[in-house]
Formats: sequence, structure tokens, C-alpha cells
Amino acid sequence: MKSNRAIRTPGGLSVRLDVRALTAVVLLVLAALTASVLLIGTGDFPIGAGDVLRTLAGQGDAGQEFIVNELRLPRVLVGLLVGASLGLGGALFQAISRNPLGSPDVLGLSQGATAGALTMIVLFSASSEQITLGALVGGLVTGAAIYLLAWKRGVHGYRLVLVGIGVSAIVTAVNGYLLTKSDIIDAAQAVVWMTGSLDGRDWNQVWPLLALCAVLVPLVLANSRGLRMMEMGDDVSYALGVRVERVRMLLMISAVLLTASATAAAGPVSFVALTAPQLARRLTRSPGPNLLASLSMGAALLVTADFVSQRVFGAGQLPVGVVTGVLGGAYLLWLLVAERRAGRI
Repeated sequence: MKSNRAIRTPGGLSVRLDVRALTAVVLLVLAALTASVLLIGTGDFPIGAGDVLRTLAGQGDAGQEFIVNELRLPRVLVGLLVGASLGLGGALFQAISRNPLGSPDVLGLSQGATAGALTMIVLFSASSEQITLGALVGGLVTGAAIYLLAWKRGVHGYRLVLVGIGVSAIVTAVNGYLLTKSDIIDAAQAVVWMTGSLDGRDWNQVWPLLALCAVLVPLVLANSRGLRMMEMGDDVSYALGVRVERVRMLLMISAVLLTASATAAAGPVSFVALTAPQLARRLTRSPGPNLLASLSMGAALLVTADFVSQRVFGAGQLPVGVVTGVLGGAYLLWLLVAERRAGRI
């Protein structure tokens, strides 16, 4: 069975279809939806998967309608959108930097968003909406600083990663300083937020994330061809007619917005942006950024991690960021062992 097939339309257009990659995306979407249904039914008042589906279709009783639609569905939707945003943002950064470590966790964007949120918590005792705005602004400012510091007749992969690591160290120190200057109540709130959690998420977090994804995801996918060309190097991309710096800046702004908005909604959930693109690449066995597969993998990873945390430890007992950190750390250790056995490190 061929992995790639060419489909010709009646108008004479030809579209190349990667069957394996498409199959992987469909399976990941199904896995994410299955985990979402199971997650909605998990909690102090368990609901069977069949009842969850009937309630979502508008056929549940009043109690189930309230629990599913008002309490649990927003949390699950935030999880799906945050995971998808982190997966797509991580894939963009890794493709732009041409480095598997070029993720928001390593480059300092998550730390920058955390600094913005901590500033609002510690200095202004802000509301949840103001904390979200602070995180978004912090992520954008950090992203702009990394881009400007890495600029030298263009932005290149290794320089971007090295600058990002340096900025990450500085911002992490700032975050530690802010924590030491906060009172015990604000510090406790900040630590919970910094762990990454979906507890208490409602429709107020769903709609801004959904609107941003509705704009950015089609924009990113529309520029995916240019991104694929850029992986061959800037000179080749210029020769093929790609406006490299314009595409790079557009996609970096999109990645920063996706990462900052996800961090603003759920805190700095670790390792999803780093591992989702790599897992997606291994699943599809396809070259290129694998944007749709990374997006789907991120969503599936986050809701599955939240389901595991609730089933094993109970609702609200363990933030999802702890689970993704453990899973991501285990994956990195496995990857290092595999690379060493292959003689690449």
C-alpha cells in the first residue's frame, strides 16, 4: 500500500495525499474524543459514557445537563484547545528552528507567560481575567525579545534556541524573585497556577481560546508549504519563491500567540509542546512539520493526562501539569537511551 497518493480534481488540480499521516490524524482525533467523553463522565458524580453522549445530544435529565454542560464540558474543551495549541505551537517552533528542542518550554515562552501572570498576582492581586491578560502579554513580550535578540540578517535555528535558553534562565530567575516578594496566600495561588491545571475552568476560558484557534490554525496551515520548504534551508527556499522572513515572522507570531494563550488559560503545562510533535512524527513517519498530527497529538495527550490524574488521584487532587511533566520526562529519558543505542549521541 502506497503511503502517498495523488488526487486529481475535475478542474485539473493535483493534491498529494499522505495516507498514513491522514490515518494517524483520524486515529488521534478519535482518541482525543474518546478520552474527552470518559473524562466528562469522571468525577464525584460518575456518569456513564452512554449517558454523557445522550446529555451532549440534549437528551439527559436536568442534573446531568448541569453537570455535563456547565461543570465538566468547559474544562474538557479547554483541555482540548490548550493541548492542540501547545502541540501546534511546538511543531512550529521545532520546524522554524530545525531543532527538536526548539519548543516553548525550552525557549522561555512559557516562562515569559508565567512572569506576566505572576506580576499580576503578586503586585496587583489581580482577578482571573487580569491574570490571563498578564500571561498573554508576558508571552508576547518574551517572544518579541527572543526574536529581536536572535535577529542577525535573519533568524536562524541554533541562534534562536541559544537565545531562548538564555532568556528562559533570566525569566525563571525573575519568577523566583516575584515569588519571594509575595505573601503566603498569593504565593500559594501562584504555585498552583505555575504547575498547570484545568481545575475551575469554565466557558470564559473556552471562547477566547476557540476564537484564537479559529483564526490562527487556518492561517498556519495555509503557510505550511512555505514552512516545509524552509526546512531545506533559506537559500533553497528563496530559490523556490518562498518569502522566508515574512513566512518565518508570521508563523513565529502565530506560535507565540498559541503558546501564550494556552498558558494563560491553563498555566504552563509542561512537555506537551516538546513531545507532541516528536510523537506525531514517529507515528506518521512523514517528513515535514506534521502540523495537523502535532495538533491532534497535543489535544489527545492533554485530555488523556487529565483523565489519568482524575482516575488515579481523584478530581482536583493532582494538577494535569504534574502528569504531563512525569510522562514528558519519561519520554525524554527513553529518547536519550534510544539515540545512544543508535550511536547518534
